[in-house]
Amino acid sequence: MPGLQGIFLCIDMKCFYASVECAERQLNPFETCLVVADETRGKNALCLAISPKMKALGIKNRCRLSEIPKNVRYIIAPPRMQLYIDYAADIYAIYLNYFSPNDIHVYSIDESFIDATSYLRTYSMTPKQLAKTLMDEIADRLQIPSTAGIGTNLYLAKIALDITAKYAKDHMGYLDEELYRQTLWDYEPLSDFWQVSAGSVKRLSRYGIHTMRGIAEAQEQKIYKAFGKNAEILIEHSWGRENCRMEDIKNYRGKTYSVSFSQILPRDYSYEEARIVIQEMVLHGSHELMKRKVIAPKVWLGVGYTYRSEIPVSKGTIRLISATSVNSLLQEAAVPLYDRLADRKTPIRRLAIAFCDVVDEGCEGYDLFTDWEAIEREKVRERAILEIADKYGKNALLRGTSYRTAATQKERNEMIGGHKAGYDDLSRTRETVYTHEFYQENKGRKRII
Repeated sequence: MPGLQGIFLCIDMKCFYASVECAERQLNPFETCLVVADETRGKNALCLAISPKMKALGIKNRCRLSEIPKNVRYIIAPPRMQLYIDYAADIYAIYLNYFSPNDIHVYSIDESFIDATSYLRTYSMTPKQLAKTLMDEIADRLQIPSTAGIGTNLYLAKIALDITAKYAKDHMGYLDEELYRQTLWDYEPLSDFWQVSAGSVKRLSRYGIHTMRGIAEAQEQKIYKAFGKNAEILIEHSWGRENCRMEDIKNYRGKTYSVSFSQILPRDYSYEEARIVIQEMVLHGSHELMKRKVIAPKVWLGVGYTYRSEIPVSKGTIRLISATSVNSLLQEAAVPLYDRLADRKTPIRRLAIAFCDVVDEGCEGYDLFTDWEAIEREKVRERAILEIADKYGKNALLRGTSYRTAATQKERNEMIGGHKAGYDDLSRTRETVYTHEFYQENKGRKRII
């Protein structure tokens, strides 16, 4: 492939969580109907993943249990986030057998970019041969199917994965700039392209632009008027160009940092109930800041309402008198902010909090009216609580607030990313009982995908 600026791979695990659950049960995900969902959240529980077999039946990936057709028999696998993290680590270990960590960028738990430019000669392989080698090893060792995008830059590798590989029998796609313009310039919808949001599509449609060709051939002034400085990225991508290299990703350092958390409440909460959760989230944030040895001068809050409401998210920021990680001071700022923002008559379903512009705790300083002794006593107490949590678990010592009916922190302490960390309950449905028996009978038998 003469004249290429590089060769990049973008490898994604197909229906990762569902494929892991199939692998654990020695089942083929292309032949098994399985969803990963928490049944305890009711019939409208969101499916974190569905198996490729269910996708082939036309079922949407992020559907709810109630949306699955009644005539489809399927296994419900409770989320086991720690298990998925372990599998992701094993996949990364396979990459490390072939590449330096400096040439690997983990984009998400199930997707990674690899700069393979300097490795093709080493392994005497074509780009597709190298990608297939990785995909086959992941399937043989872990029983997880994958797809791969190959491109002459990072952007094209991602587009080859997201669009081109979908239509390839070998689950691999390849794009260079010329091939990109030949095959995808008139492709619709634009929302299938990486970093083109539904809002961007809507904005472009006002100018009569519906394809990448339309962006490339439009007057640049028009695109800049609609998107500001982000227009540069959009125009470059419309031509299939991308200047960012792997070393740029590795060397990137943000100008500001924040510590943030969000959660979807298990049901619609009243204003008073959600206030309890906000207090818990502030305390959790305080502990996280202490663990990271940073302090924050600003707190941002977001309050989202019931799915039945059309009220937009309430959000706002408050600046503290002094940057801090002390819970009592953060509570004094964040809780009144919640009181001002939240609609008291509309049920609340989503909460988010961010501690913004964090800096090293060595920058801590308070005004003349601050009771320094009280601050230090609180710090000593909270650090002792953190030590107990590290040694005996996060729920070893809780405040009384966390035992109230509306509280969520006790349950969330046993979660990863807002989902259950994992447990071995394989007897929740008739289908799952069958699967468990099948697994016991076939344990140790190699499964070929």
